[in-house]
Amino acid sequence: MGEEQETNGPQNLVTIEDVGPCKKKVMIEVPEEAIKTATDTQYKTLQKDAVLPGFRPGRAPRRLLEKRFGKETAEQIKLQLLAEASDAAIKDNELNIFGEPDVDHEAMELPAQGPMKFEFEVEVWPEFDLPDLEGVPVNKAKLEVTDAQVTEELDQLRKYSGVWAPREEAAACQVDDRLLADVSIKLEDVDEPEKLDNADISVRANGYIGSIPVEKLDEALAGVKAGESKQISVEVPKTYFNEDYRGKKADISIEVKEVKWLKPAEIDATFLERFSVETEEDLRESIQNMLDSRLETQARSDMADQIYAYLLANTSFDLPLAVVADQASSVLQRQSLRMQQQGLSREKMESGMADLRASSEDQAKDQLKTFFVVDKVCDKLEIQVTDEEVNGQVAQLAIQRGQRPERMKEQMARDGSLGQFRLEIRQNKCIEKLLESAAITEVDAKEAPKKAEKTDKKKETAAKKTTKKTSTKSDKDTD
Repeated sequence: MGEEQETNGPQNLVTIEDVGPCKKKVMIEVPEEAIKTATDTQYKTLQKDAVLPGFRPGRAPRRLLEKRFGKETAEQIKLQLLAEASDAAIKDNELNIFGEPDVDHEAMELPAQGPMKFEFEVEVWPEFDLPDLEGVPVNKAKLEVTDAQVTEELDQLRKYSGVWAPREEAAACQVDDRLLADVSIKLEDVDEPEKLDNADISVRANGYIGSIPVEKLDEALAGVKAGESKQISVEVPKTYFNEDYRGKKADISIEVKEVKWLKPAEIDATFLERFSVETEEDLRESIQNMLDSRLETQARSDMADQIYAYLLANTSFDLPLAVVADQASSVLQRQSLRMQQQGLSREKMESGMADLRASSEDQAKDQLKTFFVVDKVCDKLEIQVTDEEVNGQVAQLAIQRGQRPERMKEQMARDGSLGQFRLEIRQNKCIEKLLESAAITEVDAKEAPKKAEKTDKKKETAAKKTTKKTSTKSDKDTD
């Protein structure tokens, strides 16, 4: 495709070619007349400001200015023409590009005669057709809250409000009990054992005695009673974060002093008052409403995932390779950090990273495709986000985190997450809009498709990475 810029002055000749997936080569020819006009303008400006010996300000002849400032002036004119011509070519041809044009200006010189020719390549947003957005088929599982679920939730509330009480003297400990015990920990290669008085031990499948992790701790302590002793030997994992214990054998001696169990709170006036109700029936009704709301949120989330799946399955396009590579690198960095936080050894990390490298590109493509498709749907449906909507969402988030809304918004503006937050709001509005016109079929919960991997993180991550690389497109999206 080749076309000329429509300007009042000399016109640049612009030719654009496809050179790869989402990549275009832009070739520009700046005519000699435009170079001459820019050169005359530059020297007129320079003449007003330049001070040369023997000449009053503004009176120095151009030939002397060319001799004195010719090299610097030519460089300024070249950079100015390159920037103006590049920007105009991108704008006039409506190229939605990533980043800025990378022009090798150092390899170019301003020609003494004739046009100035240069070229550059840019990554552009993919072009594709959207599927039909009306009547997207969506299944909604029939989910109902049962009396047993309400009772289970009520029992949990009673436990949260309960107290730890000593078991009877002859009673054996059970799973989820707590022991009060004196502990002695003898590590191999360490002469003196570590003594812990009145240690608090939670009886669970994977627990701790002091700082020592113990697998199947509930089985090791099964049936122990107050006044009894227990001997346990464990091998501390070689990947354990604490180097003092890492890979060592630990002989643990436990002198049980007391066994405690969590005694649920009684459903009395004091308990009911905590939940602002007067009777157990009122509390059950409140729990019912809460669970109904939770199920509705789950159903909406499941349906949103189906919308995403529909959009991705019914669109096909190439992705910008450089952006995919950057996104894949970002995926690897996050996963590597996660493994470090888990305390994995270097050997296990290197082994795991080999598998991750093989899958990171697929993850990156999936994330990016989700972002591009939903972004185009937002454009088609003319989904906009107002400042009031952003402020409202920020305020809700601030309340959840116990912060002041204005302070949180300032922090988000500083760290660059406010623009991303606006994009997420826009995408959520887009999905809700599609659900309004979707062909929703209620199905039995057992017949509903298994919940797909959450796409929220995918689009969030992709949007963060992509919007950092965009220029003109991202400005349009966040209006």
